[in-house]
Amino acid sequence: MSKIKLGIIGIGNMGTNHVQNILAGKTPDITLSAIADRSPERREFAQKNFPGIPLFEEGDAMITSGVCDSILIAVPHYQHTELAIRAFEKGLHVLCEKPAGVYTLQVREMNAAAKKSGKTFGMMFNQRTDCVYRKMKEIISSGDMGAIKRVNWIITDWYRTRAYYDSGSWRATWDGEGGGVLLNQCPHNLDLLQWICGLPTRVRSFCHNGKWHDIEVEDDVTAYLEFENGATGVFITTTGDLPGTNRLEITLEMGKLICEGGKVTMHKLEQNERDFCLTAAGGFDKQPVEITDVELDGENPQHVGVLNAFAGNILRGTPLIADGQEGINGLMLSNAIHLSSWLDATVDIPFDEELFLVELNKRRATSKKKDVAAARVFDATNSFGT
Repeated sequence: MSKIKLGIIGIGNMGTNHVQNILAGKTPDITLSAIADRSPERREFAQKNFPGIPLFEEGDAMITSGVCDSILIAVPHYQHTELAIRAFEKGLHVLCEKPAGVYTLQVREMNAAAKKSGKTFGMMFNQRTDCVYRKMKEIISSGDMGAIKRVNWIITDWYRTRAYYDSGSWRATWDGEGGGVLLNQCPHNLDLLQWICGLPTRVRSFCHNGKWHDIEVEDDVTAYLEFENGATGVFITTTGDLPGTNRLEITLEMGKLICEGGKVTMHKLEQNERDFCLTAAGGFDKQPVEITDVELDGENPQHVGVLNAFAGNILRGTPLIADGQEGINGLMLSNAIHLSSWLDATVDIPFDEELFLVELNKRRATSKKKDVAAARVFDATNSFGT
């Protein structure tokens, strides 16, 4: 096999972006073999703009057609797991857009199907390709800065307008999307948080539904986190701040790392703070701090990088950017944040996954489908959360 034959299910915001990247020659190991979308308008768009590519109304029909050996799933969240499982059963490789699913119980079924199939399974966690986050993970994993003490991430530059939320009947509904900013924009950040710092063990959160928009799901979230080693953290996000902020600050025993504005700044102590605290003679003593901009490799291939790694894994066995089995980790944190707010209580991780589903289904039962004549698609080139 010289190239993989990839079918894309869903050509909304991100699906269209993926099609354009492939047809622009940015993915030399991939041939676009099919497109599927339930929307007649989107299929008409595809026929006009991507002539010659086979079109299907249903993803399942494409999966069983034999025209592709791999699929990319870019449809509303509840469909991720069912399409992936179907593809694995038919012997296809799967690349899934974030999130892995809406709730962890369904993702466990998908992961089991992937393992049984033996096929390549990747997640579109394109933010893992960003040199700033790769470098932070490298530094923290090395142990040179000691153990993590505190994590603060304020990620409020996910601003969305009313037009965005009105662009699809499924958007920002419990039954159509399964959540708001946590499940749409923040899967990248929650994945990075657990990838870099490890998964928290306890969560206490406050999710505000429709605080800044006329929607039924959360658009403003503050979560307090506790980690196994005693470190604590705060995660703050919203789609209602303009201008927003994206600042990740991780305090460790030997100083701190700050990620903001596309760079990583290191504040390095001469001595481990825990040792200094116990041995310093004066009550107000402080150490010298060396502040430097961390050298980065500048590489940030994003979605194209994930696509090329996916194809490389199938063809040559080279590593994925993110193994699909890891998709459950960030979702577990997302589910825990939701559940804590719903119960108005602190939630341990792992949590009661059956209880989460019961609470989610309560909200799905009263969810209202929006009356949208035709879905609108926006240019998602510079947006990592759709």
